[in-house]
Amino acid sequence: MSDSSTLPPARLRPEAELARDALSAPVLARAARLARWAGPGTRVDAGGGLVEEQLPAAAEQLGLSGDDAAAYASEAWRIAVDTGLVEITDEEAGTVATGEDLALLTGSPQDVLGVWLTALEAVLADASVPDLDDLVDAMAEGGEVDLSSLDWDPDAESEFLDGVLGNLYLLTVGEEGPGDAPVPLPALAASVIVPSDMGEPSNEVLEQVSDAMMRLDDQFRLLEPVGLVEYQPVDEALMADADEEPATPVDEADVTRYGMVRLTPLGLYGLRARLLDAGFDAPAVGDLADKGADALLDGTAPFPPAAAHAETELWLAGRSPLDAARELLAAARGSDTGAPLRRLRCQQALSLVGAEAEPALREVLDDAELGGLARVWLTEHGARDVPAPPQEMVFWLTIDTVAAQLAAEGNSEELRALVEGLARQHSGFFDTVWRVEHPATPEVLEAMGRLHPDKKIAKEARKAAFKARSQQGG
Repeated sequence: MSDSSTLPPARLRPEAELARDALSAPVLARAARLARWAGPGTRVDAGGGLVEEQLPAAAEQLGLSGDDAAAYASEAWRIAVDTGLVEITDEEAGTVATGEDLALLTGSPQDVLGVWLTALEAVLADASVPDLDDLVDAMAEGGEVDLSSLDWDPDAESEFLDGVLGNLYLLTVGEEGPGDAPVPLPALAASVIVPSDMGEPSNEVLEQVSDAMMRLDDQFRLLEPVGLVEYQPVDEALMADADEEPATPVDEADVTRYGMVRLTPLGLYGLRARLLDAGFDAPAVGDLADKGADALLDGTAPFPPAAAHAETELWLAGRSPLDAARELLAAARGSDTGAPLRRLRCQQALSLVGAEAEPALREVLDDAELGGLARVWLTEHGARDVPAPPQEMVFWLTIDTVAAQLAAEGNSEELRALVEGLARQHSGFFDTVWRVEHPATPEVLEAMGRLHPDKKIAKEARKAAFKARSQQGG
């Protein structure tokens, strides 16, 4: 995933709803409860953690019991310190006071989400650290950790988890992904291990995927309580010794046994915030609603169809149909390389506008760049007295449409079918079309030569492209 490319837009829940989710996430809820519980008698050690004798009281305050209660209480306290809900007032004496940021949890949704994002970073840092038992075993003389004996590279581990979460984000926002459906853990692990050009994975690669699954199983168990994901862990029976008979019969074909993970709406918000901080262009549906039509058409140019449709609906909701149509048409003009796709997005936006926009379309009937799409809109909306387009306008619109489809989809099957239909419907098409004074005429004809399956017609297209380029001085 390159930080220079535009990611598909995320559909975020309202911030008030996300803030409620953040406050109810166990990690932040426990940290806030301990921050309110702490008083003058609370003491911390040199690292800022609660002293051991106070952990039982903290666990009781959180309603925790059992062998792991003290560990969970210790974690909650550390999150309270990391997020500023608690402040250490005297390191030597080990005294604490309520942190200024505790008040943010009763502030605006943005305030709450800001605290939650800090908690998320702390949990993500924890998730990149190997098991503490391994750390203890690897302690060298003098109390220092020998990282080489752990086979652990902190930067590589953090990069691995970021890559996995980045792929989970793409699967969630992409229109061809599962969306809100959970993702099998093996598929997610494979997405960062198996090269995209590899056919059948080798045994070595499959072993790496298996190892990655086990690491992710531990990491997602840590990330669920902060509200980032919903996670169904790997079936414990899969990790049992091969010689042991499972307690209950298992379905070998049940993929859910290998772990299932889903990004929550709060998690989607959090990962997008991290991507933006890292320099990625990670838009959200609704970002363009208060911008001009030029920003809408350019901004939605790389969007998948459904996302572009949703963004456009939000943009139109704040404008009258007539004003919106006039603004869209004005923004669609141009002879730059992005203009054909802008006009396609304009045409798609206008399809969502009612008959009240008709005057705006009639105003551009004689416009060389917009007259064709105006006639299409008027005809589709049952308008009367729509003048027939001159032949040069028909051919210009054809070139413009194919250029837009090339920009939006590349050499797709849909475009191949369009090219075949154009060549079939218009006799002598290539004898005329090369004369069209459109900046994209040579490129469109070259694409038609690549895409058309009939070798004779493809050759005609390439010859026409040569003529068009010569005419334009290229």
